[in-house]
Amino acid sequence: MALLCYGLLVAAWIVDLFTPQLFIAAILFNGPIALSSLALRGRLTTNLVIVAEVANAVAGYVNGVQAGYHWDGVALGDRLLLAASFVLVGYLSMRAQEHAREAGASAGRIRQIQIERALRSATIRVRETLNLELVQRAITRESVELLGASKAIMIARQAPFVPPLVLTYVAGDADIAIERRPLSTEMASLVARAGETSDVLQVTANDALGRLMLEALGAGEALAISIAVSGVVEHVLVAAVTVGKTFVPDALPTMKAFSEQAAMALEQARLFTELGDRNDEIARQKNELADRAAVIRDIVYALAHDLRTPLAAEHVTMNQALSGAYGDLPGKYRGILTAALSANDDERRIVETLLLVARYEAGEASTIRQRILCRDLIRSIVEEFAPVAEIKGIALRTDVSDGAPATLGDPHELRRAIINLVANALDATPRGGNVVVRCDGEAPISVAVEDDGYGVPTERRQGLFQRFGGGHFRGGTGLGLYIVRRIVEKHGGEVRYQPREPHGSIFTLTLPAEDR
Repeated sequence: MALLCYGLLVAAWIVDLFTPQLFIAAILFNGPIALSSLALRGRLTTNLVIVAEVANAVAGYVNGVQAGYHWDGVALGDRLLLAASFVLVGYLSMRAQEHAREAGASAGRIRQIQIERALRSATIRVRETLNLELVQRAITRESVELLGASKAIMIARQAPFVPPLVLTYVAGDADIAIERRPLSTEMASLVARAGETSDVLQVTANDALGRLMLEALGAGEALAISIAVSGVVEHVLVAAVTVGKTFVPDALPTMKAFSEQAAMALEQARLFTELGDRNDEIARQKNELADRAAVIRDIVYALAHDLRTPLAAEHVTMNQALSGAYGDLPGKYRGILTAALSANDDERRIVETLLLVARYEAGEASTIRQRILCRDLIRSIVEEFAPVAEIKGIALRTDVSDGAPATLGDPHELRRAIINLVANALDATPRGGNVVVRCDGEAPISVAVEDDGYGVPTERRQGLFQRFGGGHFRGGTGLGLYIVRRIVEKHGGEVRYQPREPHGSIFTLTLPAEDR
């Protein structure tokens, strides 16, 4: 008891040290002081009061230091009141001890204390584990010692049409017998009667049915009680003594109190078991989803990789046709071929994006670190998109500083990120609009793609850079902006969106400059 009281006081003191001044957890010190009255030791109570006073003063000082050497007046007043309350509670606890000692002179009170201690000890042993079977074993074993029984039987009904689990413990045996079997008629009747009431059922030889039950148990007297878990009677505990023996005094209230503690222990074990089952199911589903995601990723990777070659061949063939490699083309065919080439470029960008997404999701991102001049990269991309912009009737230009610093990374991936932003800007801008790609000369490097197009709807902005979060509202894959974010973050930068007034969008990449 002394260790428990000091332990609780130290725990409350630690809480008090780490809470604000006005949240005075020192009031919890009264708990151990009051608890010490159960030990019937005045010296323990006195020592606890002294320790509480010292701990209260130290905690008040530490709280003030933590607040910048400022001690709140209200908090100090509260601590003075608490100091007085410790003395008062200590005094009352000692008075309670005196009365308890006086009352303990009677045999009934002594027996009550013994029962409470035995019940507490039995409860502690029952609740030492959260394994359902071990809890059932402990309840069966502890009931024999607690009630002075010759043997105890616990019947656990787990499912309809399934024989119950029967645990039997005989005083003096080394272990508990467990078997799943149908109950005899007499035992089934006893279990049914016990389940009809929440009180202890006392079985004696005073009636014919009782004699039959006792004969089946091989006992001279028996007690039975149902144990409800979550409001459902799942267990019945039966304790019996042989002919010529009796239960301990106050066996009925003791068994009632023990059954209530047993019910709580069984409920905790049941919840723990359910939690374990649910965790196993969640883990199974997680693994299943991971397997499915891996399969889908592999399929996407394979399809994108296989589409790459024929699309590249088509691109070369159509470019050759437009350049006259296969002879002069009628004007109508040239226009169709130009549109087809533009569509081919879109398809190739989608394939490249899918490949990048698959690689990033598989943890196979590039480790290439090359020096990249963003101004040259931007001018190359704008030059590549110039024919597309001309066909769409959009003015595409650059605003790049020649003094823009270089960065380190994978030029192919950074090129893909900027291409995705430029392609999105061209798609979002109507004929007659403007798209500008800017890069200033400051560090960190800032690359902005600005358009005066339709802009991004408000409801789409929050998840714009998430997987499938952007692009769907214009018919895209929803992966372009996602892979932009992944690429930029891998290179130590960030990407952000802001609306352009009065309409349009500005997407900005920020990248670390090369260390010189």
